[in-house]
Amino acid sequence: MTAVPKKVKAGDFGLVPMGPGFAARSIRVAQLFNGDGFTDFEHAFVYVENNRIVEAAPSGARLSEFGYSNVLWSSDLITLTNRQRDEIASAAMRYVGTPYSFLDYLALTAHRLRINAPGLQEYVASSKHMICSQLVDQSYADAGVHLFTDNRWPGYVTPGMLAQLLYSKLVNCS
Repeated sequence: MTAVPKKVKAGDFGLVPMGPGFAARSIRVAQLFNGDGFTDFEHAFVYVENNRIVEAAPSGARLSEFGYSNVLWSSDLITLTNRQRDEIASAAMRYVGTPYSFLDYLALTAHRLRINAPGLQEYVASSKHMICSQLVDQSYADAGVHLFTDNRWPGYVTPGMLAQLLYSKLVNCS
């Protein structure tokens, strides 16, 4: 079992590479189509407490024991109050069981390419199905914390976009 670093608190999110498999390659391609460029982060999750995370999975969002390495953590980069941390973790827990939808990547790409599809914004914003990064972003939004300030559609977020957000904060810290 991999231990969560001491600096990580409930409500922080992590990003990890998924390795060389088909799913990871598919997500990398989807992120490239979304204009995210290349980042080696294809999965995101919310740390809730006691070495546990909430993460989206093909079988639906689940509460899991933390077991990743090479994690890019939001700790020290996203400032949160204790109350916000509790609310983010609680929100993430409420999404356990939410179905995963690879179609969300196609919807995100359609939006980026400005394809006029009726109901696209509602589909992307729906929390009835989420990819991992949408689960992170929605958990934060439910707690009143908006990770992005660019007036993007709710749900318009990939792991690559979360990585870019954290990298921009790292650059601003130096």
